[in-house]
Amino acid sequence: MGFYVDRIVPRLTHFCCGSGRIAEQRALIVPEAEGTVVEIGFGTGHNLGYYQAGRVTQVIGIEPHAGMLGLADGNLAASPVPVELHQGVAEELPLESGTADTAVLTFTLCSVAEPLVALSELRRVLKPEGRLLVLEHGRSDDEAVARWQDRLDPLWTRCAAGCHINRPMRLLIEEAGFSFAQLETFSLRGAPKTVGFHSRGVAVPR
Repeated sequence: MGFYVDRIVPRLTHFCCGSGRIAEQRALIVPEAEGTVVEIGFGTGHNLGYYQAGRVTQVIGIEPHAGMLGLADGNLAASPVPVELHQGVAEELPLESGTADTAVLTFTLCSVAEPLVALSELRRVLKPEGRLLVLEHGRSDDEAVARWQDRLDPLWTRCAAGCHINRPMRLLIEEAGFSFAQLETFSLRGAPKTVGFHSRGVAVPR
């Protein structure tokens, strides 16, 4: 599994998360970021092109996988905003409390080991008036689909290096101390129902 996880998964993730339909969704939420931004699950930097110079002063990216960061050079070179990268986990952010204006969570909560801990860390580093921008796939509202997600999740998680398809994103985020100011749930066009249920919105600390 070492070669697969270290070399193949980063390239598959880079390809899948850079698809046109996902890019359309990123364009609907990432430009809302402002000020100092902390982005967990930075990956290969797919969000960078959507941050707006003059609105965002700095992006602090957190990514645990060296293989992902190794594929980020092109996006980093084209970034319209300054970027500070840290290789580390979302459950232990190397930031002081109350330092970020915006937290960005895109296709990340599905794969962090301890989602509630990671969300609590984001809440800690956000300013009281800060915002959490969310674009995630997760557990479907359709119970028949959700049952299939539960059946397939163990195999999917092994093949996708820790990604889960059945995490209840809204419940996790609210349980961690956030309230949604805006939230839209939808099925991503063209995606299988078991991986296509998405949540896009803005949450604020309670």
